[in-house]
Amino acid sequence: MEVQGRSMATRIAQRRERLYVDGEWLETEDVLSVSDLAEGGAFAQVAAAGPAEARAALAAAHESKPTLRETTVVERATWCESIAERLRERTEELTEVIVREAGKPISSARGEVEQAAERFDRAAEEARTIVSNGEYREGSTAGHEGWQAIVKHEPIGAVLCITPYNYPLATTALQVAPAIAAGNSVLLKPASKTPISSAILTDIIADVDGIPDGAFNFVPGEASEIGDVLAGDDRINAIAMTGSSGAGKHVARESGMVNLHMELGGNAPAVVFDDADLTDVAGNCAKGSFKYAGQRCSAISRVLAHESVHDDLVDILDGQMDAWQAGDLFDENTAFGPLISVEQADWVEELVDDAVEKGAEIVRGGERRAPEGVPDELADQFFEPTLLANVPHDARIVDEEQFGPIAAITTFEDEAEALEIANGSDLALDAAVFTSDYKRAMRMAERIDAGAVRINGAPSHGLGDIPFGGNKDSGIGREGLDASIHAMMRKKSIVL
Repeated sequence: MEVQGRSMATRIAQRRERLYVDGEWLETEDVLSVSDLAEGGAFAQVAAAGPAEARAALAAAHESKPTLRETTVVERATWCESIAERLRERTEELTEVIVREAGKPISSARGEVEQAAERFDRAAEEARTIVSNGEYREGSTAGHEGWQAIVKHEPIGAVLCITPYNYPLATTALQVAPAIAAGNSVLLKPASKTPISSAILTDIIADVDGIPDGAFNFVPGEASEIGDVLAGDDRINAIAMTGSSGAGKHVARESGMVNLHMELGGNAPAVVFDDADLTDVAGNCAKGSFKYAGQRCSAISRVLAHESVHDDLVDILDGQMDAWQAGDLFDENTAFGPLISVEQADWVEELVDDAVEKGAEIVRGGERRAPEGVPDELADQFFEPTLLANVPHDARIVDEEQFGPIAAITTFEDEAEALEIANGSDLALDAAVFTSDYKRAMRMAERIDAGAVRINGAPSHGLGDIPFGGNKDSGIGREGLDASIHAMMRKKSIVL
């Protein structure tokens, strides 16, 4: 782990990270270059695993299973608490890395470090609770009178964690912390664009006393090189993944007989009725659409407004957009920065152009525009916060995931039409309903096809307190510290 001089607001020197397999730091000939989304250029490199390194990590994770199965929940909880403490000790370093590799404003990046630390603390608590609540059963059918059984939890085995670029530390913690707390070995495959925060997490885990060699393995690399090698190996017992629906389907096809724990793409609708508080709606929709430039699975991707309030909502939301402007990522007041890549900006532009061609009105934004002082090489990754009104129902942006700073407002006539639009997408991760009518709120929440529905607020799930996941193409299973630990353990019945 090398860092040669650094300053929070000035360019840090190039850093070089390595793989971590079976308790050893490894170099490789191939490297991943990590772009600096704050100042341009590259700020880091990480050794890139190939098939040979991936297989070595698989072997190490498999061989450590018996040792891990003998550990106690007290030991594993202590590991998690130690990881949390050390994450907090390295907050400044991690904050800067997240700003640069993910293009996240410094205030959000700093908060992500604390979220990650708290998730390790909470995983320790949840693991203690789960293992202390085993089951005792008695025979209850004819011929089985007097039977007694204990049902206990045990680790599932080896967990492959495939993590995303948009929350490179917090989401990684949401996968890794439950896996460790449950007593599993881990193979961490981070997003190729944002592997450095995961490298620092690996450095922290490697220094924790008691974690066996092979129990944690860090294998950054291109998905095309190692993805199928990892996902298709029968020594993997569970796969935790956050990513696109297409990537999730591919992993599912390759994986075989494993537990799949996937949070995939989203296209959250916010359904706004005529009795809603429109000022409150506008504030929630602005945050839901523009936070981190919309690069969140739970972002409000489409606003379904009752036809009688569409124009008023557009006006109010337009008035709140001045607060959502791109700027210097190291400025505490900056709202968001660039998109993760030029290709992502191309995608957002494609969806906006399609909507406009089909009749949507651009109220504000709609173009690539970088703030003053941005390096030329990053300029094309900035997309203005954009407000689209009267979006036709057949516009692609109504049904497809955008991952950009777009508030797209369309209309509905009644509940039936609102449900038809909301449920018309292949994605069903999150939704929101805004109304002052309690019965209608509950009626809509029950009928909208989504993993979670928020009433009078933008989608949110806390630190993992509430199970989080999608239906349809938005995933399999539910994330959340309690839900994830359960998914990463199996039950054994011991009949006495």
